[in-house]
Amino acid sequence: MTKIHNLGFPRIGAKRELKFALESYWNGESSRDELKALGKQLRRRHWQAQSGLDWVPVGDFAFYDQVLDMSFTLGNLPERVQGFHGDALDNYFRVARGRSAQSAPETAPCCSGVAAGEMTKWFDTNYHYIVPEFTAATEFKLDAARLLEQLAEAKAQGVAAKPVIIGPVTYLWLGKAKDDSHKLELLPKLLPIYVELLETLAAAGVEWVQIDEPILVTELDAVWQDAFNTAYHHLRACRVKLLLATYFGQLAENRSLAANMPVAGLHVDAVNGRSDVLLLLGMLPEHMTLSLGVINGRNIWKTDLNAVLDWLEPVARQLGERLWLAPSCSLLHVPVDLDSERKLDAEIKSWLAFARQKLAELRLLGIALNQGRAAVKAELDANRAAIETRRVSVRVNNSAVKAALAGITPQMAQRKSPYAQRAVKQAALLNLPKFPTTTIGSFPQTAEIRLARSQFKSGKLDEAGYKAIMRAEIARCVREQEVLGLDVLVHGEAERNDMVEYFGEQLAGYAFSQSGWVQSYGSRCVKPPILFGDISRPRPMTVEWIGYAQSLTGKPMKGMLTGPVTILNWSFVRDDQPRSVTCKQLALAIREEVLDLEGAGIGVIQIDEAALREGLPLRRSQWQAYLDWAVESFRITTGGVADETQIHTHMCYSEFNDIIAAIADMDADAITIETSRSDMELLDAFEHFNYPNGIGPGVYDIHSPNIPSERHIVALMHKAAERIPAERLWVNPDCGLKTRQWPEVIPALTQMVAAAKTLRATLG
Repeated sequence: MTKIHNLGFPRIGAKRELKFALESYWNGESSRDELKALGKQLRRRHWQAQSGLDWVPVGDFAFYDQVLDMSFTLGNLPERVQGFHGDALDNYFRVARGRSAQSAPETAPCCSGVAAGEMTKWFDTNYHYIVPEFTAATEFKLDAARLLEQLAEAKAQGVAAKPVIIGPVTYLWLGKAKDDSHKLELLPKLLPIYVELLETLAAAGVEWVQIDEPILVTELDAVWQDAFNTAYHHLRACRVKLLLATYFGQLAENRSLAANMPVAGLHVDAVNGRSDVLLLLGMLPEHMTLSLGVINGRNIWKTDLNAVLDWLEPVARQLGERLWLAPSCSLLHVPVDLDSERKLDAEIKSWLAFARQKLAELRLLGIALNQGRAAVKAELDANRAAIETRRVSVRVNNSAVKAALAGITPQMAQRKSPYAQRAVKQAALLNLPKFPTTTIGSFPQTAEIRLARSQFKSGKLDEAGYKAIMRAEIARCVREQEVLGLDVLVHGEAERNDMVEYFGEQLAGYAFSQSGWVQSYGSRCVKPPILFGDISRPRPMTVEWIGYAQSLTGKPMKGMLTGPVTILNWSFVRDDQPRSVTCKQLALAIREEVLDLEGAGIGVIQIDEAALREGLPLRRSQWQAYLDWAVESFRITTGGVADETQIHTHMCYSEFNDIIAAIADMDADAITIETSRSDMELLDAFEHFNYPNGIGPGVYDIHSPNIPSERHIVALMHKAAERIPAERLWVNPDCGLKTRQWPEVIPALTQMVAAAKTLRATLG
């Protein structure tokens, strides 16, 4: 009998219960016990949603991040918080965000506000994890309390529990050495802790443990391949059965390595790596279970169940009981429940599956394999009809968009003059000081803004009333920036719900959920729009708001747009055509908006490409093909403007040193990047690469409530000036300010502006 299981479930709750509970606790409005009780309630509810599975994941729930959970399980705490002896959860939040709750006792002076852990993207997803920190002196000590507590809860509920942990090799690979040591030198110290953990789970009655090693879908050199052999031969004597889980891509040249690991089972991503499956069948030892991820855990389209069964049935006959089925990866990356959607277009809704629906698809596949297709004939027929309806829908295909795409020429992706010539014209027009100050675009989304948006959408507030409130917020934002003394202003984005959803709502080819929330990091959730058809721009999207803001000030007002690559990567994208084609459709739409902004007198336009690095294939050999069309798409958006129009772009929380040449090829006049959490380490690339254009290294970590000091900002900018000529440096936060509050933003930006004045006096 084929078994079915899951690799992980969304932890935020169908109504974002975890988000609101976290923020309430951090603000001192609720107790630690209340937060923990909510976590227990969510876990119970999520295990109930997975009933009927043969194995259910336990330990996939985290109050902030699963990698940070693993660091605490392994006792790998940054030295700066090791002096705290209070509640472990508060120390956990200090690493995650720089401080815990307002009401939490601070029993160590260092811990009232500390440097938050560095944050970066989880492989090629929009999920952010807290980077483990290592030095040669790092020691590990097991703390299995969190996992054992959740395991006890699951067993009390009658759950067939399969604990989930991050494997030792991937854990080291995800981290960062803070000295000159090599991370793998810590493996001999780390492996005994994993043995102790697995034996602890065995003593608790666990049969199977899912041990995630997703780096097996990347290109590993011989040293890291050897680390796998070392690690798993060390763990082979443990009394639990290990399911080695890989996801997000193909094993390719790592197939033999994975197939020969001394483990009881292997999970592979059969959505992105289906080509691995038939080859693995001839390589696996006779005792090894093969788990196939046949339901896409990264996107929201229904699975073509009949097509999956066509290729899966022969595999099931060959493997028998050794075949398990699962989603391709954790369902962390999709919304919880499609049944929550009451307003979504019925036809489009019929094409979709969220987490709970994906598990229902999994159950249908299990029944079809174990009892025959006839047992679920009605369900398979309904699935076939939905797949066919989407394939032929006239709402998906637009001949005018296809004609515009065919008309793209190489000249459309070229600025009129090189940067050096443009920079002279822009300097004359803008007349900015050295170390010009700006922000990344958004300012706090206050309760008043959110209430007005909600009332407008529900019909309680008419359009005139809504616009009046938004204009008042824009005016406030402009006024505050002028008082602060910023050099290039922004309108604050009061009218925007999300940097991608806002644009998607105004583009043809998009649909929108009401409850399709996905965790990005901590309490931050995003609601990716659903890109289901060919993309076009029916009308201008931002010109009215930004033009109004410019009318309020004599200073340059920066137009704010989201770039095509980021809109693509942060949407649930159609899977019926190449992503490159969809991206160029988006580029043409954003190009029209750029030209309209320029025509309205906006001389500085920022086109955010925060997700450029995120979209890189996990295999370096596939990078160039992606970068070619991604960079071309960005350049299509900017290629039509005059030399005098200054184009900015922004990237955040990504390790992009290895693609710095591609970033330079984007030919933006100025780029802003995150460098505050990494202490300017991301600027190391500029020691060996002569970046030609302007750059603003983020000096203020907006994801922490901590207020930076003028001295700290000046020190960071001095580090930047060692790598970038001072005349090409900007001073800015590392990301938008929408998640912060005005009482935090004003003092932080005050320090930033003061730092810029100091820099002009010392380095100008």
